[in-house]
Amino acid sequence: MKSDSSDCRLREALEASGQRFTEQRGAVYRYLADTKIHPTADEVFIAVRQNLPGISLATVYKSLETLVGCGLAVKLTYADQSARYDGRTDPHHHARCVVCSSVTDIPGEIPSREIHSLRNRSGNFTVTGYHLELSGYCSSCLPEGGPAPVSA
Repeated sequence: MKSDSSDCRLREALEASGQRFTEQRGAVYRYLADTKIHPTADEVFIAVRQNLPGISLATVYKSLETLVGCGLAVKLTYADQSARYDGRTDPHHHARCVVCSSVTDIPGEIPSREIHSLRNRSGNFTVTGYHLELSGYCSSCLPEGGPAPVSA
């Protein structure tokens, strides 16, 4: 992603939510928008610090939360209280490795008729959104003898 276009998009989103642009927020956003991985805040900190040595971990955390609040990133939270960040905001799903915790994008959406069908079966509940995450083994962590059976 070009630095100028990403900074422009960031400035517009920040302004729309009453926030201001800072070089730290710009560096965090550029990294997140350019990476294919779903980094933790610590991983973002290590990467951004290479170009912005004075940045603190607290600033990275605050910048990530600001990006999430502006709709420029997604925070993926897990039951173990860990979190990863995704710079892709287009419709897609995730696959998470149960061994190394890596997260991979899976393109696409569930057809709206399927979501509507779920809403109808749930009775008194209105579906406003959904998140789909598949769990299993990445190619590096696949156990010998093949994958474990699928459980619900």
